[in-house]
Amino acid sequence: QVDLVESGGGLVQAGGSLRLSCAASGRTVSSYAMGWFRQAPGKEREFVAAIRWSGGYTLYADSVKGRFTISRDNAKNTVYLQVNSLKPEDTAVYFCAASTGIATPRRYDYHYWGQGTQVTASS
Repeated sequence: QVDLVESGGGLVQAGGSLRLSCAASGRTVSSYAMGWFRQAPGKEREFVAAIRWSGGYTLYADSVKGRFTISRDNAKNTVYLQVNSLKPEDTAVYFCAASTGIATPRRYDYHYWGQGTQVTASS
């Protein structure tokens, strides 16, 4: 069992930045692919970014490329999402997820999920 806890969300003005963290416990996730997803009210949960277990391969949704950066520190069992140049349309609950497979944008490939952290970008 892997438990994931997200933190770092908040309310910022459009154009601002946040650093989201996802701390894993229960089992080391150093061999897991990790992903970030988000869900806005009334919308489907959508892919944001993913990273291979080694950190050498990353994948991003087109809507966040160049603004968001996913990274991981396997020694700390933690994954990060740096979110820059926030837009009002980035407002959502952001979820961290872990997969025993490869880094993919498909939510059903992920086996463990956190409870989410709210990110709100005001215009």
